[in-house]
Amino acid sequence: MFEKAENKVNEAAGKAQEVFGRATDSHDDTIKGATRKYASQAGYAVRDAADTVRDQVSSNPLGGLAIAGAVGVVLGFLLARK
Repeated sequence: MFEKAENKVNEAAGKAQEVFGRATDSHDDTIKGATRKYASQAGYAVRDAADTVRDQVSSNPLGGLAIAGAVGVVLGFLLARK
């Protein structure tokens, strides 16, 4: 829960920095602000995806186990190739 609040603060700070950069015609601040804002938004997406996967696996553990096994086999083949 703390991470969500931290992401909100970082997103707001990034947006403010981006607006400040545009107002002062500072490309460096604009880019840093946009990067900070979009990184926070990406954090939301990753957290939502992890929550969805966790919910799906808890409601259907055998399906989750089958998918995890399939991913393991694919990664094994990819890493074992020369």
